[in-house]
This record gives sequence, C-alpha cells and structure tokens, in this order.
Amino acid sequence: MASLYRRQSGTGFGNAPAENTAPAGPAKPLKRPSQRRAKFTVQAIYDAFVRIWQRDGAQAATTRAVALEAGCSVGTLYEYFPNKEALLSGYVRHTIEVLLGRIQREVIDRTDLPWPDRVRHLVRLTCGDPALDPPYFDHAMLMREDRIAEPKHHRRFFDELRAAWRHALDACADLPTRPGDALLQTLLLAIWGARRYRVLLPDAPPAPDVWIGEMERLCLVALAATQDVA
Repeated sequence: MASLYRRQSGTGFGNAPAENTAPAGPAKPLKRPSQRRAKFTVQAIYDAFVRIWQRDGAQAATTRAVALEAGCSVGTLYEYFPNKEALLSGYVRHTIEVLLGRIQREVIDRTDLPWPDRVRHLVRLTCGDPALDPPYFDHAMLMREDRIAEPKHHRRFFDELRAAWRHALDACADLPTRPGDALLQTLLLAIWGARRYRVLLPDAPPAPDVWIGEMERLCLVALAATQDVA
C-alpha cells in the first residue's frame, strides 16, 4: 500500500520539479469560493467534472471540457483550478467536506434518535453507502491521489474524520459508556481502510450491503459492550 501514496518527483503539493523538466503546475485549487454565486459556480464545475469523468472517462475531463459542460468560461474555471490535477484535488476535498458536513447534520445534531440508530447512520455514511447518495469517487480517482496529496494531507483528513466520530459518539448521551480513543480509532480504521480498499477492488466480496451490515454490527457490539442492541 505504501507505493500507492508515494509521490513521483516533481509532482504533488510543494514539490520542486525534477531537473531538466518544465515546472509542474500547482496541484491544488488557487482559492476557495466565499460568496454564494462563487460557490454555485464551483459546485457546477464539480458536477460537470463528475459527469464527464463518469460518461467519457478520466482523460476526457479536461479543464476546457469541464468549463463547457458547466456553462462557464475557461477563464472563470482557471480562477479556481489552474489545471486538471488542481480540479481533482478540489473535488476530492469537496467529497471530504460533504462527508464531514453530513456527519454533523445527520448524526451529531440528531438528538432525537437513540444511539444505535445514530451509530448505524454514522457507519453507513463513513462506508459510503450507495443508498445515501455519497459524492462520486472511483478507482481512477484513487489512482491519481499521489499527484494531488502528500501523507500529511491524508493524515489531516483522518484526524478530521476521527474528530467527527468523537463528537458524534460524545453527542450520544444514552450510549452505555464513552468509548476510549483506541477503540474509536480501531473501528474507524477498520471502516475507512476497508472502504478505500474496496475502491481498489470493486468486485471483491462481500457485496456492499453485506459489508456495510457487518460494519454496523461490529460497531454496535463494540460500543454496547454487554448491552443488547438488536
């Protein structure tokens, strides 16, 4: 797995180009949208990017094609994404923010639900349950992560996700006991690591619904200790 995340010389964030090569373009967005109109434009760009990627393949999702599909000028797109890798970088960060936002709204803020229901939903969100319509992410995107992210970026996201899980479980006032950090991180690693590996091996058994169900069971049993949650 280590080789999957090893950056090539001259690629990624903050890397100097290799000798006798042209300078590599930045592999991250130039800025984040702050105004409503700008957010709408960037969302339209992401939507167009995914449509082309799914319909015509990764090679077809060029900045010019995406701008045309999104109904904006190439210049407007370049204000945020100077190249295709920066666009992919921005989109991947967008998928992360969507996940964290849904955990906040649909788990942490749902004080009307008993803890087993909140944990089940937390697990399904983290697994990327297709029934919950998560942002699109596929094998080809995963294979390009070495061009847009360094280990520190993976660690930063995992720390954000771990913090979201901690807040979600702490928000369950009826949880029998507060899980320790080691248990929380073990459960999260089991789910998130498996989710990423399932992207690498999309046809590997068990079927997604079976896998998600077993992940739910694992977390419920571990968090309930001896309490029956069936």
